[in-house]
Amino acid sequence: MTSGDEPVLDARHGRQDREPTLYKNLKRQIEKLLRSQPFCVLCTQGQGQPYGSLIAYACSDDLRNFYFTTPKATRKHRLLAECGQVALVIDSRSSGLKDMKQISAVTVTGRAVPLENGQEYEAGKALLKERHPYLQVFLEAESTALFRVDVIRYFHVTRFQEVSQWVP
Repeated sequence: MTSGDEPVLDARHGRQDREPTLYKNLKRQIEKLLRSQPFCVLCTQGQGQPYGSLIAYACSDDLRNFYFTTPKATRKHRLLAECGQVALVIDSRSSGLKDMKQISAVTVTGRAVPLENGQEYEAGKALLKERHPYLQVFLEAESTALFRVDVIRYFHVTRFQEVSQWVP
């Protein structure tokens, strides 16, 4: 999948090199939100129907990849096998903000790829174990699949209407 396969905002949102300070700040805001929230909604699709799943995730330091697990005998796994195009939705609602305009959200678009045993598999598993130690037994189970999401872009929403785009 290329970035051209996904919708983009108008030209002023798509060019990070025009205002590097603005995009550096946007990246920091996105990273702060990702690091503060342990769970997100994984959005998949199958047979013309959308599907959402709550997942625990970990992301790489450069924010280019996310890692998550799922049992192999689930609808989620089947849908991911049929179509790897996904979105992840992370928001700050759980932070207990009193003013709804303080809530921010990120939609991450990308492609989910199943990982097999090997160096990257172990690295992704280690990231998940570090962030979610209670998943240790689940991560070691033969019935568990590990996925990497290759990020295409981030859509960051603040004040329910201000949308910015960041491409890592």
